[in-house]
Amino acid sequence: MELQSKTTVYAALGGTLALMGGIVYYAGLDNADLELVEVELAGVELGDVNRATGRAELDVTFLVRNPSDKTFTVSLIAYELYGDGRLLGSGQYSTADIALPGRAVFYAGAEVPLESRFFIEKSPGNAAAYDAAVGGGIGSYEAEGIITTESSWSVVEKEFRAGT
Repeated sequence: MELQSKTTVYAALGGTLALMGGIVYYAGLDNADLELVEVELAGVELGDVNRATGRAELDVTFLVRNPSDKTFTVSLIAYELYGDGRLLGSGQYSTADIALPGRAVFYAGAEVPLESRFFIEKSPGNAAAYDAAVGGGIGSYEAEGIITTESSWSVVEKEFRAGT
């Protein structure tokens, strides 16, 4: 290989590595902003109840805020729901199967409610919690879990705890 060809190859490799380093650096800048996301449990309402099967639906609404200047989307909120301190079960809000452009966009300063369907089934171990949820006997709800935010360059998971 001639000297000029080797120089061209090395220059191309160096340019590629510099570009990759720039992308990694820029993506890292997003992470701090994405971690600023705020999650509030806006409400929990009783939905459909099937007494024959012992299954009830609760409509859980999270209010998600973007206090940063970076635009992002939310792909997942995985959470455990508590009613008056008793664990009711696990649920999730997910848009993981929806492409980034099809999701709710959180611009700087945006507040967007995200709704999740939560199902609770009556069993011998949680009959009291189920009856309280269905009968309106729960005074306060609390959710704790992980919210996953995404920008075009970064994905960040942040733990949260929120109550009504």
